[in-house]
Amino acid sequence: MREADLETQRRILNRLKRARGQLDSVITAVEAGGSCREVVTQLAAVSTALDRAGFIVVSSAMQFCITDPERAAETEDGLTVEELEKLFLSLS
Repeated sequence: MREADLETQRRILNRLKRARGQLDSVITAVEAGGSCREVVTQLAAVSTALDRAGFIVVSSAMQFCITDPERAAETEDGLTVEELEKLFLSLS
């Protein structure tokens, strides 16, 4: 795996772990009868963290697809530019 791929993987994992921590906070707040404001604020933070992780995944795939389309087509995902566009739009 290339160093750039490892860095991207690290960034994605950091975002997902942050989202997991925020989701744990939401669950704790609901279990403790937390305020509506507290719960919704934490849910928004979880949603943002997940969206950002998704954007990093799609962005990385788009870069790979654009820089080496033949190799990208041969990978396990085999995503086309059109499929990547759909994935990107599904996050918005």
